[in-house]
Amino acid sequence: MKPDIIFKEFWRQNDRFASLFNTVVFEGEEVIKPEELSELDTDVSTMVEFNEYKETLSRARDVVKKAAHGVDFVIMGIENQRKTHYGMPLRVMIYDALGYLKEYQEISRKHREAGDKASAEEFLSGLHKEDRLHPIISIVIYYNEKPWDGPKSLRDMIVDMPEKLGRVFSDYRMNLLQVGESGKYRFGNEEVQIIFETARYIYGGEFDKVRTLLKEKIVAPDVGAMIGVMTDSDLLVQEALESKGGMNMCTALERLEERGREAGRIEGREEGRKEGRAEGIAEGKREILFALLKAGAEIKLLKEVSGLSEEEIKTLRKEIE
Repeated sequence: MKPDIIFKEFWRQNDRFASLFNTVVFEGEEVIKPEELSELDTDVSTMVEFNEYKETLSRARDVVKKAAHGVDFVIMGIENQRKTHYGMPLRVMIYDALGYLKEYQEISRKHREAGDKASAEEFLSGLHKEDRLHPIISIVIYYNEKPWDGPKSLRDMIVDMPEKLGRVFSDYRMNLLQVGESGKYRFGNEEVQIIFETARYIYGGEFDKVRTLLKEKIVAPDVGAMIGVMTDSDLLVQEALESKGGMNMCTALERLEERGREAGRIEGREEGRKEGRAEGIAEGKREILFALLKAGAEIKLLKEVSGLSEEEIKTLRKEIE
């Protein structure tokens, strides 16, 4: 199963999704209730049209949900990112803008189909004076042991501006959640807490802390698979997907550690073979040079074919004198 599919399936569960947004965006307050969430189409593709200019933009988000908020609703999206993306604030801004544009076009279409009366200004825009769009909130989850070293807002992507220009510049900040820095959060959903905490400990090689955290706890297969995706571990993903009814994380981590130790032993043996080959090549080269020196080859010629300096060649010649 592809990592993106595992990621999307995990966050499709409303209680996990709500816990993520309530903790990261709303500072622990239960603003979003799981029972009020409904899934939306992740496709935000649309036609962008300005006068004679027309272009179809195809974009798909990772996970998008709608939550009732009073008598209205809010739209929320999650983007997963394995590597730093140096254009991510712009990318998120485009996703959000396309979401707004899609709703704008839908409202305009309904007015046209209903034959609603409109003022000249309303006819021009397609929106009536009282029409309102719904807020879109996005979170980018960055799961990598390396800290995010890219821009976190549109302003971070812009060249240095004079102060006067900077004051009127419209910035766009993205909500970035780095797994490596997730220790400052306490998620209400236990499974969400487990994936972030476990991944963070694995990043640091702190397997003892994982054992203390989970002990003999059996986690759901999709939780184990999510941890495997976040830590780039095919072994954990495989263990999770093959488990029936749940997986023992401590047992899986023991296999992961053993594989790491074995890889280290293999790497050490391979490094030893490489060093041996290098020494053999160097010794063979040395014997050839000795033979050429004995045959009376000129130093200039030996410099060209061996890459050694004149002093190094003279030192070798002394050894055979």
